[in-house]
Amino acid sequence: MVAQPVGLLTDRGELEAERLTPAGERILRAASTLFYERGIRTVGVDAIADAAEVTKKTLYDRFGSKDRLIAAYLEQRNRVWHAFLDDQLAALAPQTPADVILALFAALTDWMAESRRGCGFINASVELAAPDHPAMPVIVAQKQWMRSEFMAQAALGGFADVQELADRLLLLHEGALVCFRVAAMEYAPEVAHRAAADLLAGWPRD
Repeated sequence: MVAQPVGLLTDRGELEAERLTPAGERILRAASTLFYERGIRTVGVDAIADAAEVTKKTLYDRFGSKDRLIAAYLEQRNRVWHAFLDDQLAALAPQTPADVILALFAALTDWMAESRRGCGFINASVELAAPDHPAMPVIVAQKQWMRSEFMAQAALGGFADVQELADRLLLLHEGALVCFRVAAMEYAPEVAHRAAADLLAGWPRD
C-alpha cells in the first residue's frame, strides 16, 4: 500500500475574508504593498488613497481607520501564507510528521525569495508597540499557530517532550526570518532547515 501524504493538523483560526467592493480591494492591495515595502509608520492614508485611486473618505468608510487597515493587511498576508504552505505541501507530499516539519522550514526558502524585506508580521510587531493595537492579535496568532503546528506534528510523530521541541523549532524558524532581514543572511532559511533536521534526528521518541 502506498503511504498517504501527511498534512497540517492545527486549526488556523483564520477570519473569513470580508467581501470587499472593487474600491476596497484596491485600497487593501495598495496598503499591503506600501506597508510591506515602505513600513507601516511611514505610509499615511493619503499615500494609500492616492495609490488606490480613491478618496480618503472612501478609505475610512470601508476600513474605519488606518489601524484597522493594518490589521486587514496582516489578516490577508496570513491567508496568503497559509495558501502558500498548502501549495508547498502538495508539491512535497511529506510522508511523515517529521517530513511536514521540515517542509515548513523548506517553504521559507521560496517564501523569502519573494519577500525580500523579511517577515511582514515581525516587521509589524516592531513598528506597532502598543499591545492593544488591532493588529497585534493577528501577529500573535500567526506565531502561535506555527508553534502549535510544530507541537501537533511532533506529537503525531511520537517525539518526546513535544513542548520543548516545538519551542526550539519555533526559535529556529523565527530566528531565520530575523537573520534574513536584520543580519542580511540570505541563506538563513537553509541553515535553519539543516538545524531542524539535525534537531529532529537526535530528539528522543516516546
